[in-house]
Amino acid sequence: MTSHAVDAPHGPAKVALPSPPLRDLALSRQRLDRAGARRAEPGLLERLWAEPSTRVLRVHAGRAPVVRTARGVQLVLRAPAEVPAPGEHDLLLYLGADGAQEFVAVVSADAEPEVVDGAAGDEEWRGLREVGDVLDDRDAGLLTEAVSMGNWHAETRFSPRTGEPLAAASAGWVKAEPGGKEHFPRTDAAVIMAVVDPHDRLLLGHQPVWPENRYSVLAGFVEPGECFEDTVRREVLEEAGVVVGADAEDVRYLGSQPWPFPASLMVGFAARAVTTDIRVDGAEIALARWFTREELAQEVRAGRVLPPPGVSIARRLIEAWFGGPLPVPGDDTWA
Repeated sequence: MTSHAVDAPHGPAKVALPSPPLRDLALSRQRLDRAGARRAEPGLLERLWAEPSTRVLRVHAGRAPVVRTARGVQLVLRAPAEVPAPGEHDLLLYLGADGAQEFVAVVSADAEPEVVDGAAGDEEWRGLREVGDVLDDRDAGLLTEAVSMGNWHAETRFSPRTGEPLAAASAGWVKAEPGGKEHFPRTDAAVIMAVVDPHDRLLLGHQPVWPENRYSVLAGFVEPGECFEDTVRREVLEEAGVVVGADAEDVRYLGSQPWPFPASLMVGFAARAVTTDIRVDGAEIALARWFTREELAQEVRAGRVLPPPGVSIARRLIEAWFGGPLPVPGDDTWA
């Protein structure tokens, strides 16, 4: 799709970019002390499992039990004696401490357990996309950490050096070869950017795999030997054919968000484009267009544009440019 806009006007004037930081990003609000130095303590998980004050978070296929209370949506955290013991293929993971309270997770690839109607009380099994933006700081941190590590363990089963099976070590934070060689969790860095043109319009794109009318800001993974700012410029050019300015102030960092789907860290930016003609790559991006604030509001209200979910940094980047919450019909949180 080609924009009908003209090239950037000459002169020193540039549109203002949102100023950092983006505060209170869902999944980035973490109050927990991960207490990393304790992970290597021999027998740590066994001692904590025997301690009645330990609290256990159960995660099945990326979902955990939550309950609505007068204080909002909370994770259901139980003493070890109140939950099933970890199965042979489950991950037992040390999550950290909140003051004197310590937390472990039991992470399973299986679907959440079936329960007899009413047996679970008010508990519901929910994932981060559903409740990540309504959990408090501690619970959001616990669930994000457990899901992230569960995904890494599920994907990292054999040594990339020898092909031998790997075993969990260091309270779940390491995978070790039979000979002792250790492998540590990885996170894939990706940039995500709100690109504006010289007329202060926002560039949004639609991926072929998304639901019809879903639009979001552009994003892409950082390549080896590449800095974040260069990734922003490269990805915008590759996906939409739009050139981002070369000056240092044309790309501005706004914030970051862990995104364990399965193992990304989304690093958010605002960027200024110096061209406006759009040439989508047809693979990553099927459609793209520039929006004024008035156009975006009208399209969202009419349901012709579906913005990214509220839990995502993508939504926050759009709203930072928009100047407030988007007028999404029926956009209440799950809770």
